[in-house]
Amino acid sequence: MTTSGSGGGAAVVTGAASGIGASISARLSATGRRVAGLDLQESDTDLSLVADVSDRGAVLNALGRVQDELGPVSVLVTVAGYYEMLPAQEITPEKWRRMLEVHLGGTCNACAAVLPGMLEAGGGTIITVSSELALGGGAEDAHYAAAKGAILGFTKSLAVEVADRGVRVNCVAPGPTDTPLLEPTSPWRDKAFLETLPLRRLVRTDEVAEAVLFLVDEGGFFCGQVLSPNAGAVI
Repeated sequence: MTTSGSGGGAAVVTGAASGIGASISARLSATGRRVAGLDLQESDTDLSLVADVSDRGAVLNALGRVQDELGPVSVLVTVAGYYEMLPAQEITPEKWRRMLEVHLGGTCNACAAVLPGMLEAGGGTIITVSSELALGGGAEDAHYAAAKGAILGFTKSLAVEVADRGVRVNCVAPGPTDTPLLEPTSPWRDKAFLETLPLRRLVRTDEVAEAVLFLVDEGGFFCGQVLSPNAGAVI
């Protein structure tokens, strides 16, 4: 079964240059979609766009090129972000602001860029990417978890706002995933932590991509929901 999010339009993936974003881009491309990647670095996509997602003007300009070069956007996946661990008392106002600007602001900016076209077309699919930490929290993750938690509230509210106009909005909230964001010394790679997970391993980027594709192509009955591939970290 396919929905209004599949076929006949371009897909945009923010954070497409590596990790989860690169896997999602490749998976969407394998379905025959034309994919535009928006990142601080060049991405292996049909149209590679370099911009800071926290800069609304830059995002609007970049996604304007997608419309011109690939056609109307029918799928948006907002992956762009970064990870940082700090004790709560060491999180400066600047670090709070930057974390929110990139994660929540970047998500909002990308949505603002594609929604007019989706609403005019009467259809589209948006998948935001949050984190399992937004659901369960984590020590020394306060600003990251808060920013990812804000994405959950944004997703649910936007889903209610645009569902009756043919645009579905849902969220994927991965658990610790095997990407370059997790350094070799990361506590999430520690054997003792992995043994606390029912699956005893990190999530793979291709598994997150499959969750996204399900919501895009098969999950036409999902609206404002959170799908969390997390190896059992949160059940």
